[in-house]
Amino acid sequence: MKKIFRYSFLAILLTLGITLVLLWRPDLKKSYLEDKYGQESSQFLNIDGARIHLRDTGNPNGPTIIFIHGFGASLHTWEDWSRGLEQEFRVIRFDLPGFGLTGPDTKVDYSDDRTNQLLLKLMDTLHVKKADIIGNSIGGRIAWYFAAKNPDRVEKLVLISPDGFESPGLNYNTKPEIPAYLDSINFIFPQFLFKQNLEMAYTNKSVLSDQLFERYYELALYPGNRQAMLDRMRQTVLQDPALFLKDIRCPILLLWGEKDAMIPIKNAQDYLALIPQAKLQTLTKLGHLPQEEDPRYSLPYLVSFLKN
Repeated sequence: MKKIFRYSFLAILLTLGITLVLLWRPDLKKSYLEDKYGQESSQFLNIDGARIHLRDTGNPNGPTIIFIHGFGASLHTWEDWSRGLEQEFRVIRFDLPGFGLTGPDTKVDYSDDRTNQLLLKLMDTLHVKKADIIGNSIGGRIAWYFAAKNPDRVEKLVLISPDGFESPGLNYNTKPEIPAYLDSINFIFPQFLFKQNLEMAYTNKSVLSDQLFERYYELALYPGNRQAMLDRMRQTVLQDPALFLKDIRCPILLLWGEKDAMIPIKNAQDYLALIPQAKLQTLTKLGHLPQEEDPRYSLPYLVSFLKN
């Protein structure tokens, strides 16, 4: 009986060991990722100690647009929209610290105040006095926070399924409880679980091609990004948007996917109640990432708002 138990125990340990080996995902090399996902237009600027990856393209004499991506994304999410805007606009997009090719912040500070200061210094470095600020998801929260804090630097504001209001597990002025076991993502990073979470962002799951998924997954394996994502989650302390939205006076467009499964469109009413000058544009049958899911359909709404 003892032998059977011993062999069963060893079999379980062996199975666990094999499973861990199969799921083990070390960081990828910076050089590999920068060669693969950088372009000729890519720049790396030292902004207050953070090495920011950005692209500054388009018409240098046109109105300036600054794009801010969401959690887990990168500047690549704006690729199709950027191509459609570059003839008339100067288009600036960058990887937030902890994402894409920017990598972790040396100050290990992922608060909205830190991001606000980085964006302000980025604009100063690029000699941008005023810009149209466009943000998706947490990028939307960063965008409206920036507009409230720096009203003289924002021409127009576009919020795409923006984050910001409290929800179960995320309360105002309270650090979220992030379980310790999530720290294991620094070593174990199953592709199938990552894909399941990413698929929630799309109504049409076929949009998430093998190539697109690979980009998201590999950029998450940029050295330090997984820990930075955990740090950002633990440092995210929501503040009541009512304290800030009232100070925004510029024109505002809310772009929201009708089928958004991550931040539902009903949340738009919270914004409209506090910023009555905002216009809501519902995007039929789209999810959380309209710029990726159907750029040809969604971009004209953005262009119309920016030009009028």
